[in-house]
Amino acid sequence: MFFEHIYDKSLAQGSYLIGCQATGEAIVIDAKRDIDTYLAIAQQQNLRITHITETHIHADFLCGSRELAAVTGADLYLSAEGGEDWQYEFPHIGLKEGSLIGVGNLTLEVIHTPGHTPESISFLLTDHPATGKPVMIFTGDFVFVGDIGRPDLLEKAAGFIGTKEAGARQMFASLKKFAALPEYVQVWSAHGAGSACGKSLGAVHSSTVGYEKIRNWAFQYGVNEQDFTDQLLADQPEPPRYFAKMKQLNKVKRPLLIEVPNLPRLTNQQFLSARAKGIKVIDTRSKEDFSKGFLPGSLNIQHNNSFATWAGWLLDYEEQFMLIADDDQVEELARKLMRIGLDNVYGYISEINTIPVHLHTVDITGIETVKDAIGNPGIQIVDVRGETEYKASHIPGAIHVFAGTLPDNLDKIDKEKEIIVHCQAGDRSAIAYSILRRNGFDKVKNYAGGMKEWLSANGNQISF
Repeated sequence: MFFEHIYDKSLAQGSYLIGCQATGEAIVIDAKRDIDTYLAIAQQQNLRITHITETHIHADFLCGSRELAAVTGADLYLSAEGGEDWQYEFPHIGLKEGSLIGVGNLTLEVIHTPGHTPESISFLLTDHPATGKPVMIFTGDFVFVGDIGRPDLLEKAAGFIGTKEAGARQMFASLKKFAALPEYVQVWSAHGAGSACGKSLGAVHSSTVGYEKIRNWAFQYGVNEQDFTDQLLADQPEPPRYFAKMKQLNKVKRPLLIEVPNLPRLTNQQFLSARAKGIKVIDTRSKEDFSKGFLPGSLNIQHNNSFATWAGWLLDYEEQFMLIADDDQVEELARKLMRIGLDNVYGYISEINTIPVHLHTVDITGIETVKDAIGNPGIQIVDVRGETEYKASHIPGAIHVFAGTLPDNLDKIDKEKEIIVHCQAGDRSAIAYSILRRNGFDKVKNYAGGMKEWLSANGNQISF
């Protein structure tokens, strides 16, 4: 058996290519949209991708299963569980509890594991030449290393009101199926640490059923379903705004993109003309470079592992946008954008110093200024971290407006006051600063040291 885990750090998303070397057949599970990765692996291993499947209708990325099927001609196997509202709306082979997918000498048995979503399925793999017993389970967003899938995404991100409690009950029942599996079975999920699909995902990519039963918090509640539900629904992170769009696009027919886009490099004239027409500018440089000189109206979304998530929070799928980015980073940016379906890129420039526009600088402030601001009615301190972080500790008098929802909550910020924004260590406050400046807030300072510096200076004492 050939096995490879393909991991996208930018979305903390895992996919799998598994092959039978005796027959040359292979299956891909939960493919990302830049499918050249799988084609290259298959070619290197003398395998043919003959089967493609998904664990569920994903919310956090645009699955590349259909692109991969279009290129390879492989059969597409998808869940037929969950009821009428949870059926994929394009041609595929439906899977139910107990269905078997044969890939050469390998067998994948379908287990219906609802909870995260009603149609979620897991795949129990048996490598028959080696053993008649199962050796791996691919759990999607059902069981992670150290955590389980959240059932509140359908309600919070996609607007399916009243589904989170029902999902929690389904998850409680699904975990009993998992716990009954042999303890030696390896666990491979669709996400790792950093994903918003759970609240405490581990950094290790794989585990075993036995290890999760003793380590994962979800297995510590025995028969107390209500305590389990309360714990599962508590303190989940904010689901990015783009999740609802992914739920839609992963279910319905949509245009396919089988190659990584070649983003056009714009001339200064093209860039300025587009900017004059209102096309949004995303500055992907580091927060340090952005602070030294930025184009008025641009948004600073740094090119790091969180780039795609923040782009999904702040960009509209119906509008064009441009990038400020180094030439050697453009292909990677294009991959990250296509993975969440943000295909409407007008182009990019790499040198803003050649643009005949006066650049602004970021007003970076320090901890002493923040201390002096506490209790001052003319200054508003804005904490742009997540709600759970804010509830755990915050600077006295600071109001909470999460950076991802800031554009929809500008009415909570007083333009007449001096504003100090901060987060944990400066990345999110850099985004928030650029949002405020873009929207006409001129008296803004960025406390880049954030709560990390604040707590350190105060002996890690919680502040309220």
